[in-house]
Amino acid sequence: MTSIGKREVSLRFLAEPGDVNFGGKVHGGTVMKWIDQAGYTCAVSWSGRYCVTVYVGGIRFIRPIRIGDVVEVRARVIYTGNSSMHLSVDVQAGDPRQGRFEKTTHCVIVFVALDENGKPVPAPHWEPQTDEDRQLQAYARKVMSLRTAVDEEATRMFPTAG
Repeated sequence: MTSIGKREVSLRFLAEPGDVNFGGKVHGGTVMKWIDQAGYTCAVSWSGRYCVTVYVGGIRFIRPIRIGDVVEVRARVIYTGNSSMHLSVDVQAGDPRQGRFEKTTHCVIVFVALDENGKPVPAPHWEPQTDEDRQLQAYARKVMSLRTAVDEEATRMFPTAG
């Protein structure tokens, strides 16, 4: 059982034949589903609330995942806003016979904690404790800044009707 306030969650999956794409490797959409599941579990564990995904950014597919690989998805809180929780998610995979994992995917995913009426509520504050934590928080802030610039450009190029 997970306790509230848990900053990090790891989930493991077995890459099965039903996860394969036309190229014979695990489909990127399947990996994104696993990322969302691990992120959701981490955000809920941290906040003690129902959470929704509001942003996934900078997803980088580094190497393919093979059928039969054990896949580990590690999500951890790296920044908290008012109601938002920014998580770094790393995906690793490897042949279970060899017991060695290699990074396959990385991204930042943002969740918002909601109340019973679906309204954002404050998420517990996270404070960096180590140099690595401070670097991850700086990374999250940089991603936020880049996301804001991309959002502004998208709004300029593709204004919403209304």
